[in-house]
Parts: sequence; C-alpha cells; structure tokens
Amino acid sequence: MVKLNRWQIAAWLLLAAIAAVTLVPIGWRPETGVPVQLERFAAFAALGLAFGLAYPRRLWLVALLLVGAALALEVLQLVVVTRHAGLRDVLAKLAGGGCGLLAGWVLMRARRRPAATDRSS
Repeated sequence: MVKLNRWQIAAWLLLAAIAAVTLVPIGWRPETGVPVQLERFAAFAALGLAFGLAYPRRLWLVALLLVGAALALEVLQLVVVTRHAGLRDVLAKLAGGGCGLLAGWVLMRARRRPAATDRSS
C-alpha cells in the first residue's frame, strides 16, 4: 500500500478540486470577485507549490503533470456546453503552475540548507 505524506494528499485533492471547478457548468462555478485570469493563475500557483513540496525530487515530472493538467482541463471544457477553452486561460494556468513550482523548489532548497551559525564569538 502506498503511503502519502500531507503534501501529496493536499496536492492531489487540490488537483481534483480545480478539475471539478473547471468542469462544472458555469453557473455552479464559485466566484471570488477577482479577475478570472488571476483566479486561474492563483489556483495553478497553489497547485504547483503543493506538488513541488509533495515531490521535490521529481520536479520535471511535476512540471509535465502541471502542463498536462492545464491542457487537459482546457480541452475537456470543450465538451461542457456552458464552458469554453482559451489560449489566455492555458497561459495563465501555465504561468501560475510554473511560479508555484518554482516557489516550492526554493522552499525545499532553503529547508535543506543548514542554518548559518556565527562562529566569530
């Protein structure tokens, strides 16, 4: 049996939530009041961060997963009557996912680095 850590669970649940929100009819889509491109960017930034922290030794695989998820969700919107796919939407998702993944990488690098100590005293 595969045991997942808390970041892995969070990442997969977040991906499922993003997929659900992306594919429900437009009337069911939650609204935050911010521009939709910012919502897309932020959602995928959170997703990139979560997957980056969940799988720090597989960043290329995570990057492929983020690209695949962004593209797949846009294509799947073509089959939902009230939704539409767009290049700007994909670009916002890809940019957010990349920024989130980069943030996760930076956090993991900082966590692995030993704390500097002052030996001059």
